[in-house]
Amino acid sequence: MSIENPNQQENQTPVIGQRFRGFLPVVVDVETAGFNAQTDALLEIACIPIVYDEHGKFIQGEAFQAHINPFEGANLDRRSLDFTGIDPFNPMRMAMAENERDALKRIFKALNEVRRAQHCTHCVLVGHNAHFDLGFLQAAIARTSTKNQNPFHSFSVFDTVSLSAAAFGQTVLARACIQAGIEFDGKEAHSALYDTQKTAELFCYLMNNAIQYTPVNPDSKA
Repeated sequence: MSIENPNQQENQTPVIGQRFRGFLPVVVDVETAGFNAQTDALLEIACIPIVYDEHGKFIQGEAFQAHINPFEGANLDRRSLDFTGIDPFNPMRMAMAENERDALKRIFKALNEVRRAQHCTHCVLVGHNAHFDLGFLQAAIARTSTKNQNPFHSFSVFDTVSLSAAAFGQTVLARACIQAGIEFDGKEAHSALYDTQKTAELFCYLMNNAIQYTPVNPDSKA
C-alpha cells in the first residue's frame, strides 16, 4: 500500500511565486481628491491579489478595501470629487471610514499573508495607469510610516494600459473590458472596489490568453 505524499497535489500546480520571479500580482485602484499624491486626499483603496486556481489559471483572490478619511491638511479638489461622486463628509461614509495608517496596516497584513502563502518575496502593483496608483500608495506610506509593513515593490508595476494596447489597441479600461468580453457598467465606475475587480478580470483574461508559460517546478522529478 502506497502512502500519498500530502504535498503531491500542491507540487503539481505551480504557485505564483514561480511565475513572476517571486512577485505576487496585486491589482490596486485608488480614488482620490485630485491628481497630486503629495497634497490631495486618498479616499478609497482596493486590492485584489491574483492567484492560480486548481487548473493553473489566473483568478482573483480575496478583495481587501478601505474607505479612508482625508489626512490632516489634505486638499480636496471639487472637480475630482464631482467626477468620482465621493462625498468625504457623508455621514454614512464617515461611519465606516478609517484613517490612513489603520487602513494600510490592515490591508498590508492581509496581503503579506497571501504573499507568504504564494511563496513570493514582494507584491507587484497591477493597475490601469499603474504609476498613478503607486504614487498615491507611496505617498500614504510615507505619511503613515508604514514602510516596514509595505509588501509592494518600490517601482515595478504591471500596467493593464500597456497590456490592453498590445492585445486590443485599447487603452481605456471600459473599452478594453468590452473588447475582452467583460461586462462593464459605467455607472459603477470610479468606485475603487469596482474598478479593481474589473481591472483584475481584465488582467486575468490577458494572462490566461497570452503565450502560455508554465514555470518548472523545482521539486519535480521529471
